[in-house]
Amino acid sequence: MSGGKGYLVGAGPGDPGLITVRGMECLRGAEVVLYDDLSHPDLMEEVPADCERIYVGKRAGFKAKSQEETNDLLVDRVRNGKRAVRLKGGDPYVFGRGGEEAIALMEAGLDFEVVPGVTSGFAAPAYAGIPVTHRGVSPQVTLVTGHEDPTKPNTQVDWEALGKVGGTLVVYMGVGKREQYAKRLMAGGLKACTPAAAIQWGTRSEQRIARGTLGALHELDTANPAAIVIGDVAGMQLEWFSSRPLAGETVVVTRTRSQSSDLVRLLRESGAEVLEVPTIEIVDPASWTEVDSAIDQISEYAWLVFASPNSVDRFLGRLVDRKGDIRALGTIRIAAVGPATADRVASFGVCVERVPDDHRAEGLAEDLLGVLEAGERVLYPRAEAGRDIVPDALRDAGYDVRDCVVYRTVRPDSVPQAVLDRLREDKVTLTTFTSSSTVKHFAELMDSASLSDRNAKIPAASIGPMTSETAKALGFTVVAEASPDDISVSGLVEAIRAYVNEK
Repeated sequence: MSGGKGYLVGAGPGDPGLITVRGMECLRGAEVVLYDDLSHPDLMEEVPADCERIYVGKRAGFKAKSQEETNDLLVDRVRNGKRAVRLKGGDPYVFGRGGEEAIALMEAGLDFEVVPGVTSGFAAPAYAGIPVTHRGVSPQVTLVTGHEDPTKPNTQVDWEALGKVGGTLVVYMGVGKREQYAKRLMAGGLKACTPAAAIQWGTRSEQRIARGTLGALHELDTANPAAIVIGDVAGMQLEWFSSRPLAGETVVVTRTRSQSSDLVRLLRESGAEVLEVPTIEIVDPASWTEVDSAIDQISEYAWLVFASPNSVDRFLGRLVDRKGDIRALGTIRIAAVGPATADRVASFGVCVERVPDDHRAEGLAEDLLGVLEAGERVLYPRAEAGRDIVPDALRDAGYDVRDCVVYRTVRPDSVPQAVLDRLREDKVTLTTFTSSSTVKHFAELMDSASLSDRNAKIPAASIGPMTSETAKALGFTVVAEASPDDISVSGLVEAIRAYVNEK
């Protein structure tokens, strides 16, 4: 066998949070990924930057690659020593043709692993409030494909027999032929009044549920991809997914990937579909000389002042790297602009002494002026293009302030294709901004993609007044802003929820 290995990975039914831990491990270690339409685009953001990405999707009337071509590609990459992931919607072995890919690898004498996934036949009904089995209602569930032509004499599905079985029937790929197989199910004994439900894009924010009966199955307003549930449980409505406060919203998050996790998590927990657009990348300063000098002379300063979590990470991280211990801070006192920045300081095992009630640079400067004593010196790590409000206010009051650049922000080159598609289709309902830099860079990215006409059309949510001002100046319509008492990602999400609730 070659040194390569194939991984048939189930991506789950659509919600990116439903991929297994093992599946995510395989993605993050992949050298090649072959993916299709049914795996959520966010999952492709988890693969290494240098990973080869091959689209092998199939849609009605279109195939990027035939199944045979997909098999050949997978075999070729593994044979050439690559860790190749075949990322498949749902579970590879449940109507996913994963068995054919496994056979191709096995016949080629190549190593492979199957990573099961959550199948849509169970997950989509659960997200639609339908338990596929329920005590006293349905003691069994049958999974079946509706993709075969039920009018052919050699069909492998005995629909009449399924009509006699009872319990719950979940039909995959069953939209196109539903009228034909519904008639055969009724011929087998199922009543026309049997509840039925079609769940389109199950587990994703755009999930749609159409409910009716078996006799009128062909009248349900639905389209692929959809799971069709037939049986008494289809009449149950244990709603939870669609009742979340941001259900149906598609929100763009404009932060660095390393910083967006909390905001993305909170939005998804509230029911929104989240599209991540990293608009800034945090990079080193042009030189560490000034920072290193400040670290070496840290005992000369009475106060260390942070106006952002980034400045905390970059300065304290550099200090620990050079000195080997956070105790090199000595007796210096620390001030932070707000709770999020203070929490980041605390993650280094250090206490913050001052957090102003007004979580803005203006509030931080005013708070410090109330506690600084004559002759005390202040160290202020900052972004290269950061605002000068804090150092200017302290210098104007006669204090010695040393500011040093600990990071720069640069703009990525492009917007992920999946996000561009949503923007062009006007399917984005809200954009979030957490700094003026994210606004400026997003506006530049929109302009480079010839989408700047969408700026005013897409409502925006901002983390604070300065960010809002920048957004408005660049043509965005700001509809929500975090409360001055909670300028944080949680405060931003609360403002978004309030806006959605009122609109």
